[in-house]
Amino acid sequence: MMLAALPLPLGLLLAAAGGLLAGAFVNWAAYALAWNQRPVSPWSAAHPSAPARRASDRVPFWGWFGLRRESAVHGRGFWIRPLAVELVMAAGWAALYWWEVDQQGLVARQFESFLQNANLSAPTWTTVATFASHALLVTLMAAASLIDIDEKTIPDGITTPGTLLALVLATVCPMSLLPHVALRQAAPVAGVEILPAAPGPQADPVALYVEPLSLTAPNAWPAALGGSPNWLSLAIGLTCFAIWIFALTHRIWRKRRGLAYGLRILFARVARDLARPPLSWIAIVGLLAITGVWFRGGAAWLGLLTALVGVIGGGAMVWAVRIVGSWALHKEAMGFGDVTLMMMIGAFLGWQPGVFIFFIAPFAGLLVGIVQMMLRRDDVIPYGPFLCLGALAVMVRWADFWNADPRALQAFFDFPWLVPGILAVGVVMLGAMLVLWRNLKEVLFGVPVED
Repeated sequence: MMLAALPLPLGLLLAAAGGLLAGAFVNWAAYALAWNQRPVSPWSAAHPSAPARRASDRVPFWGWFGLRRESAVHGRGFWIRPLAVELVMAAGWAALYWWEVDQQGLVARQFESFLQNANLSAPTWTTVATFASHALLVTLMAAASLIDIDEKTIPDGITTPGTLLALVLATVCPMSLLPHVALRQAAPVAGVEILPAAPGPQADPVALYVEPLSLTAPNAWPAALGGSPNWLSLAIGLTCFAIWIFALTHRIWRKRRGLAYGLRILFARVARDLARPPLSWIAIVGLLAITGVWFRGGAAWLGLLTALVGVIGGGAMVWAVRIVGSWALHKEAMGFGDVTLMMMIGAFLGWQPGVFIFFIAPFAGLLVGIVQMMLRRDDVIPYGPFLCLGALAVMVRWADFWNADPRALQAFFDFPWLVPGILAVGVVMLGAMLVLWRNLKEVLFGVPVED
């Protein structure tokens, strides 16, 4: 990769330039992909009442100073937010490059958990690959967050292409996934050796590797999840993809005329959506591509299967909260766009980081929600930005969450059954707390219970 061989100042400059262009995309998406589209971005057709646009209007950051002449159409100061978005994206990409590539912030703490003061480092191409993936994710999350703030919706036009891009990236370059540093007796399916084999704790020679965070991490990748002829792994991958496709359909659930009638309407609507492009093409091409990668096996299949499980692992947690919350509150607890957003995040980061995000995001959302309700008697807040902030925190501070120190959170994932069990108990407790909150809100604020 070109950035791997660049001096730091030049790398930062290119990262900032890329962030500036990404900011222009974020602004275009925030207005063009929203439910209520507005011709604000210079990359969209101008409003009929707006003055003629110039070529310089499309220059990121600088162009917004010229677009101030459209204030009579879009409102005074409309240009301030998009200008700030592009500036923040440029600074954010540069900071992310410095942290992940120059400082190796995602692996340094993991190395220290094995060898103190060893001055170990990962090959730069691996950190650049991870940076590229994370820069793309940050861009998509920024666009989704702005739309959610504006409209309290998250369009599939962002999360669907974003998820597909994450699946392709994990397949083509598995090292773009979050890093996992581990001692292995045998070379992993995907990974880079950092220290050669030496006698281990039981006198067996072990080497230190940087691996992509697979779906079985911190445990080694088992042969049973490899590619052809392991039919179980193919079944898991296709099932995950099918669930994601199902989530993209317009599901209608009508329960007043009985379960059988409700299921019949549900399946009829889902079948209708699956028969129409572009969803039909996504489903067909996706199933064929997954099968093809499975036949190839190796690192590509590890990356793809990990991303597919990340889609469902991340989305399932939010989906469960949506179902339980809607039941407890007697109204929609969160939009389904939050589910598809978390599916996209899971495709980029994996299911393990999704667990951390699941617990981090509600704290910020709860604080803002309480303040908002006290000031405006309104408890409807966009949850997507808090999911994105949680994802950003976990992504940037990954090595603090995930390292071999016995006191680190990674230790919980040594037992595959433990984390899902904790999550299940947490969802049940959440339902009980939301029922209590619903009754308390009715008593304190006189808010009627909705059915």
